[in-house]
Amino acid sequence: MTEQSTRAAAKADRQVPQERSPWPALWALVIGFFMILVDTTIVSVANPAIKAALDPETNNLDNVVWVTSAYLLAYAVPLLITGRLGDRFGPKNIYLIGLTIFTLSSLWCGLSGTLGMLIAARAVQGFGAALMAPQTMAIITRTFPPMRRGAAMGLWGATSGVAMLVGPLAGGLLVDGFGWEWIFFVNVPVGIVGFVLAWILVPKLETHSHSFDIPGVILSAIGLFLIVFGLQEGETYDWGVIWGPITVWGMIITGVAVMVLFIWMQSRTKKEPLVPLELFRSRNFAISNISIATVGFAVTGMSLPMMFFIQLARGLTPTESALLLIPMALFAGVLSPLAGKLLDRVDPRLILVPGILMFSIALAWYAVLMTPETPIWMFLLPSALMGIGSAGMWGPLATTANRDLPVQQAGAGSGVYNTTRTVGSVLGSAAIAVWMQSRLEANLPGASTASGGFSGGQLPEAVVDGFSAAMSQALMLPAAVMLIAIVAVLFLKRTKASVTADWHASQSVVEPAQDGARVAD
Repeated sequence: MTEQSTRAAAKADRQVPQERSPWPALWALVIGFFMILVDTTIVSVANPAIKAALDPETNNLDNVVWVTSAYLLAYAVPLLITGRLGDRFGPKNIYLIGLTIFTLSSLWCGLSGTLGMLIAARAVQGFGAALMAPQTMAIITRTFPPMRRGAAMGLWGATSGVAMLVGPLAGGLLVDGFGWEWIFFVNVPVGIVGFVLAWILVPKLETHSHSFDIPGVILSAIGLFLIVFGLQEGETYDWGVIWGPITVWGMIITGVAVMVLFIWMQSRTKKEPLVPLELFRSRNFAISNISIATVGFAVTGMSLPMMFFIQLARGLTPTESALLLIPMALFAGVLSPLAGKLLDRVDPRLILVPGILMFSIALAWYAVLMTPETPIWMFLLPSALMGIGSAGMWGPLATTANRDLPVQQAGAGSGVYNTTRTVGSVLGSAAIAVWMQSRLEANLPGASTASGGFSGGQLPEAVVDGFSAAMSQALMLPAAVMLIAIVAVLFLKRTKASVTADWHASQSVVEPAQDGARVAD
């Protein structure tokens, strides 16, 4: 190299802005993501207390399940468009709006005096979460080089593990000490802190113009609602007439037909479809979406029978119930970052297959132990196995799904992935309600029409055996569904290293302090 070219290269290096570390922004976003996860786990522990306070007179468990399903349904439906909103108006702006809605609706949840009002507030809270979630994944995709995303998603997975610990423990302590309302009030100060940090630390990324498929939004919302409502309320209406000519099966079949129409319209949309079907040409993206749907189904479905068994059949308090989850949270929190770093170097199947398999085995192990005679300490063992499995599941699936996607499709890809996971969770919540109620009828005939309710402390000894058997049988459903994910991930392929320089060339961050100047990240 000549002296002149050396000087030119040195001058060029001085003109290139110093690379900005994406980690502070990720840590700020993790607070909001953490709050969403904590809220979910807190509610699972508090469900028996909520039922006792707001729906004490019935033995029908479907009513209280809507506290979870309303949140998940309102979370799932907008996700397809909220990812695009981040691309169009900036992921930072949409994230902050979602965090504001989530925080204010948490206050509304805590102030609710009826089950109907709580369900409505949870739906608004779910909409706030829908605005937040895709922005987190999109910012990771757009600010971390492809072969460093595993470490970033490792932190994402570790957040899940810590939330598994903090959520149930905080929920148990708050429910026992102050009442179920405080599981929602606690989000208010956390939301304020998260807003300030995200405002300061998260960069403004370059925006891209998008058209919005409004007909697609309407069709997907109608289809999902009809399917979920039909599944969840089927047992209540004895799978017959709901009102006039409307039947449970009619709603479900109509919902499926609407979703088929939605997919057909997506394939025919000339501009920008709500679900770009070309995303699924990436084998890893398609398979990861199948897997995360089954994982969402199982993880949401497992919490209700477990917590009702532990608190009603065994008489543990919410705090004592949460303590049984400590091994799961600790193993997931410690091992998730390690799994993320390892994923950057190995075939994803080497982590995902054992992780998902261990999670499924842990669920079946729980089901076997759910008898009135099992020593309580034994429930710590499947909890530990579940934590190890979680570390090899959440972060690695998200990384594998998005690693091969072009940066321009970050918002759409994260929106579809989060939608798939949440739709799986919605269906899991609805299906477990139906399955739990049917198992209760099979083991305790006439339970749903008996006086009193499944709430308010430990059950009478005469019904404990039947109730325990029903909850044990219900838990086998999510354990079986997890096997679908194991088969799916076997078809993943190893991702080749991307050209980091090309990725950097495609990025830009707009910093407010520089009056709109574009700075390479």
